[in-house]
Amino acid sequence: MYRNLNDFLTEWSQSVDGTKAVLKALEDDKLDQSIVEGHNSLGWLGWHLVNSPVFFVSLVGIDLESPYDPDSVPTKASEILEAYEDISKRVVEKAKEQFTDEALVNEVADFGGPAPKGSILRMLVSHQIHHRGQMTVLLRQAGLEVPGVMGPTKEEQQ
Repeated sequence: MYRNLNDFLTEWSQSVDGTKAVLKALEDDKLDQSIVEGHNSLGWLGWHLVNSPVFFVSLVGIDLESPYDPDSVPTKASEILEAYEDISKRVVEKAKEQFTDEALVNEVADFGGPAPKGSILRMLVSHQIHHRGQMTVLLRQAGLEVPGVMGPTKEEQQ
């Protein structure tokens, strides 16, 4: 849980950098790569990372206006990356505008009951890391380069 706005902004920035590295590894012809047919694809997961911050910050009272349709996954990897860069910047701007350290401990309705806003923001970061991890598996399965996000990959150690 975040009790300090700067702690959230710092960790968000680090997480965004890692996610951008993964999104930069995407290629248009591999966006439909999934672990097995019928599961989430690289393109869908990338687009989900563009759109999910809107949901999480809405839980803490931030209206994050987004021009991106969650149901319309782009066919170009560059469009996913550009949209992610945009939405991640919007999260920072809105957080700086609307939050103080004191506000992070205020409780709001959550999935299972009341939760501090700082806890929900931590879920946002964790959610991003979770899906980014799924994407790294799919990148390798698709034969694409896997960036070292939280340490070097096997390929980077050779």
